[in-house]
Amino acid sequence: MNSSKRIAIIGGGISGLSIARMLSRKGEQVVVFEKESTPGGLVRCERVEGVLYHVVGGHVFNSRNAAVLDWFWQQCNKADFQLATRHAVVSLADGTRVDYPIENHLYQMPDTMRDAVLDDLLQIAADGYPESAHFDDFLRNRFGRTLYNEYFAPYNRKIWHRSLTDVPLSWLEGKLPMPTVKEILSANIGQVKEMQMVHSTFHYARQNGSQHIADTLAQGLDIRFNAPVDAIQRKGENWIINGESFTHVVYCCNIKHLPAMLQGVQVELCGVNKLDAHGTTSVLCEVEPNPYSWIYMPSESHKSHRIICTGNFAASNAPEGMATATIEFTEELSKEEILEQLQRIPFAPRYITHRYTPYTYPVQDGNTRSSINTARQQLAPLNLHLLGRFAEWEYYNMDAAMEAAMKLCSTLTA
Repeated sequence: MNSSKRIAIIGGGISGLSIARMLSRKGEQVVVFEKESTPGGLVRCERVEGVLYHVVGGHVFNSRNAAVLDWFWQQCNKADFQLATRHAVVSLADGTRVDYPIENHLYQMPDTMRDAVLDDLLQIAADGYPESAHFDDFLRNRFGRTLYNEYFAPYNRKIWHRSLTDVPLSWLEGKLPMPTVKEILSANIGQVKEMQMVHSTFHYARQNGSQHIADTLAQGLDIRFNAPVDAIQRKGENWIINGESFTHVVYCCNIKHLPAMLQGVQVELCGVNKLDAHGTTSVLCEVEPNPYSWIYMPSESHKSHRIICTGNFAASNAPEGMATATIEFTEELSKEEILEQLQRIPFAPRYITHRYTPYTYPVQDGNTRSSINTARQQLAPLNLHLLGRFAEWEYYNMDAAMEAAMKLCSTLTA
């Protein structure tokens, strides 16, 4: 099928690669512009001292969406992946380790803490759930004061670096656990493992982690590497990008940078400059051998909120006999600060390297989605479309990014 469209994709992360692959399979002419020398964006991995380093986070794949799963396995060979069971744990301030989600494993807590949580839950069962105005209310109302104080509040304050009263519930819809008191008690009495979360099990590449997914999706695409885009110029009915003409643009980068890039068109992207986000300092470390995948750390004795035991995800991720992980800190730390912090963190982490990424977690308020929707409505008639975590300012995992790409592909090829 021949198409009169010529589509530029700006950004070669999972969103850009997915939409490019989908459009190409529909017969569209697609060019991807990627500022780095390799694809992947936030899921990019590198090798350091023989260790696979997830530069941001520890990205894994699964989905509840059958269409996403079907599309993924049309692109990737199942033999290249292994199916893993998530083993996450909460490491409390006193050193106690409680399996995740914490509310389903109260029986692993110290007796006095467990009894206090039970008193809270019984009171909630008697009084009912009051309406919650914000995230802070929700955590206290749903889980009670003890779990709020011991885990939920300190852990989330570490991540978001703000009062939890400023975090709207609208942003967290579909991302929050909503167990009833009966469900919590039933899970504890039956010691039932949580298998309903989308990543309770996950697919992980046997070699090169999430970089393998990015490399696979990039195969066969026309990608201009080392090609940063500084301007998107409107000329007649087309867009000029790095000297080439396109009928359509899919913008998969940070929308806060877009107003300064647009040329030859009058568009007021109101509110975009006020969008908020967090960066992440991701520290690659050797750690004590352990059976975990994720370790959540609410302790206020140090600044890190979680350890992602990426070395446990696949045998090829680290030299034989070596346990490795990435330790995450919200915002930027110097190497001196990191080394001091590592002394306070469990599992005896030994520093290998680190990287700070200034945009990793979009943070929404009550106006964010309205601002993005207004921008989308202004840009779409010009054949410029937004896609991806920081273009749409949504906390997308890989599967959500692919689902959003599917929806946009349907729009562009209708």
